[in-house]
Amino acid sequence: MNRRTGSPGPHSGGGVMRLQPDAAPGWLRSVLDGIRDVDAATLSRHDIPPPADGRRSAVLILFGHDRDHGPDVLLTERASTLRAHAGQVSFPGGRTDPCDADAVATALREAEEETGLVPEGVIPLAVLPDLFIPPTGYVVAPVVAYWSDPTAVHAVDPSETATVLRVPVAVLADPRNRFQVRHPSGYVGPAFAVAGLVVWGFTGGLLSALLHLGGWERPWDATRVRDLDEAWAAVRADGREVAET
Repeated sequence: MNRRTGSPGPHSGGGVMRLQPDAAPGWLRSVLDGIRDVDAATLSRHDIPPPADGRRSAVLILFGHDRDHGPDVLLTERASTLRAHAGQVSFPGGRTDPCDADAVATALREAEEETGLVPEGVIPLAVLPDLFIPPTGYVVAPVVAYWSDPTAVHAVDPSETATVLRVPVAVLADPRNRFQVRHPSGYVGPAFAVAGLVVWGFTGGLLSALLHLGGWERPWDATRVRDLDEAWAAVRADGREVAET
């Protein structure tokens, strides 16, 4: 299986799932074209290569389509009571288990555990280059997939996940919902204000890159920079724009 190009390979007895880029619907093909030869530097602000002994993990970048709002992507909000990254918005995903055959298996297993989605309705399309997150020590494999048969999703464990959202791509691409966020550490990066939430950091950066590479990006004011606390206060005042699925 070619992880960079998404060339399909056979199923194996070890549970490896083949990538099926040819199964992508027409509206998603621009994204696959855009990521075909993408490198880690394009997707991450860090120039640090993933260490060989980094903690492995995977996330599921799951694109679906709704009759009313068109293409969307599945996101989760971490519980506010968690000790690490409380309240942050992310793609479903997590640490690789020894039983996982590959990154796709990790992403689907974690997504099922977090959101209750049915893996059989998900078609893996491509696996992006490994991305290193220095603050956590994780090496993350982002799995791009198509939700061919969407099912109801929800926060399976409220102590881990507060909310599960299908966020329309049109909402993410709306210039009014885009800005740069400044973290107290000095980090400045792309962010989105959606559903009463601030999507920033690793997830915000990947979404920003995919909108650009897929041709979905609309001109937005990248000079608009908000402090993280200020951004959260603003979206909470505006209320939720996307109902919990």
